[in-house]
Amino acid sequence: MNMAEFPWLTTIILFPIAASLLIPVIPDKDGRTVRWYALIVGLIDFALIVYTFCNHYDLSNPNIQLFESYSWVPALDLNWSVGADGLSMPLIILTGFITTLAILASWPVTLKPKLFFFLILAMYGGQIAVFAVQDMLLFFLVWELELIPVYLLLSIWGGKKRLYAATKFILYTAGGSLFILLAGLAMAFYGDTVTFDMQSLAAKDYAINLELLLYAAFLIAYGVKLPIFPLHTWLPDAHGEATAPVHMLLAGILLKMGGYAIIRMNAQMLPDAHAVFAPILVILGVVNIIYAALTSFAQRNLKRKIAYSSISHMGFVLIGIGSFTDLGLSGAVLQMVSHGLIGASLFFMVGATYDRTHTLMLDEMGGIGKKMKKSFAMWTTCSLASLALPGMSGFVAELMVFVGFATSDAYSLTFRVVIVFLAAVGVILTPIYLLSMLREMLYGPENKELVEHEALIDSEPREVFIIACLLVPIIGIGLYPKILTQVYDATTVQLTARLRNSVPTLAEGASVALGEPMEAPAIGSSR
Repeated sequence: MNMAEFPWLTTIILFPIAASLLIPVIPDKDGRTVRWYALIVGLIDFALIVYTFCNHYDLSNPNIQLFESYSWVPALDLNWSVGADGLSMPLIILTGFITTLAILASWPVTLKPKLFFFLILAMYGGQIAVFAVQDMLLFFLVWELELIPVYLLLSIWGGKKRLYAATKFILYTAGGSLFILLAGLAMAFYGDTVTFDMQSLAAKDYAINLELLLYAAFLIAYGVKLPIFPLHTWLPDAHGEATAPVHMLLAGILLKMGGYAIIRMNAQMLPDAHAVFAPILVILGVVNIIYAALTSFAQRNLKRKIAYSSISHMGFVLIGIGSFTDLGLSGAVLQMVSHGLIGASLFFMVGATYDRTHTLMLDEMGGIGKKMKKSFAMWTTCSLASLALPGMSGFVAELMVFVGFATSDAYSLTFRVVIVFLAAVGVILTPIYLLSMLREMLYGPENKELVEHEALIDSEPREVFIIACLLVPIIGIGLYPKILTQVYDATTVQLTARLRNSVPTLAEGASVALGEPMEAPAIGSSR
């Protein structure tokens, strides 16, 4: 078989899932063998991802590449169809990178280690599948199957309120998934042909009223996962009870599934409806930024503070998606990858700190920086990355979103000024709550009982290595963002051009102001 014809994506998806099925038969009493096995599987799969990207992915091609399609259930017209373009490839690489580090972060796990690593590896393949599948029905299935490992990881290895958090997670996300199924079936059966192929669905000429309903259904489903206010309340509870490796997967990958799906299905497949909903996305993005930043400022629980910080940062993704500019959409994709790295680093530090202090309350952590100097340095660096310090990836991503939206001719000048001003307020709030968190935790009044405790030891080499691995791309992208933007530029430029064509007023040189609705495309109008 020609190497170019080898089913690379299928192998990348199924390899960790198949490897997870062997875990029950591995002879292991204390969990040491199985954790090394899981790490080796993770490294092999990540190496396959990197090899496939470097040797078989064309940066200049904006379309779906590495496409593989096999008939799976002919009676349901269900095909195993996978492929990757500029939207999915960066997130597939991110998934491999974060999951492999999450496996390494799972070293302290002693409760049911075989089941734990089985779920992590199964989740590994499922998350990559979400970003790669090109069949709507298959997308719904992998979206649903990915929820089961998260539920079990929360309910078995979580904190005191783990069952409540896991149940809330599954109710929110499974409830949202119903909208994916209903909208997907409506798209599949619309018109003269029945198909679940995403490219064929995107080419269908939907009536504008139906397209608006489909867009709203998808927005609810993916808004839960992003998450968008007010569909966000499951996230602080889930993060509040999760362990460090699950934190890394939630913040690093799961939230990005929502942003990816909004770009892939809402914007790319339903561009006419996107022209109507884009101002709403922008407003919701600003609400996310300010509301979550203010709420994070008020939190005394360290996990919940960082969780609300994640919600705030994902607001920039919504603004970028609704900007109708190449720069804004590019910033949205960059923000997803950047936050995946930064969020994973912060939550790993939360877990490492909790293992030593056995508390999450800032009031009880004062003065630990003096005894944990390595942790002090890592906490400070990761927090500076989160507050978008120049030279780090968060700064570049947020700046691109700001400039992209500010220069958009799809909105009136007044609307742009108001949105940029409000988003800037959120940016100002971020360093306030993050730096105050560092002050209380690392500097504040010493908790002598805690500081003098023997268990309060500094970070071990494994922990330093994990943070170093995350900081290298954070700083690398911050100093040279082209290393990432060149991966998806061709795809985002093509998508932005299609979205701009769906806004009639842009062609006339006019602008769209909030309160001055765009003229909706006529029913049956061509794209």
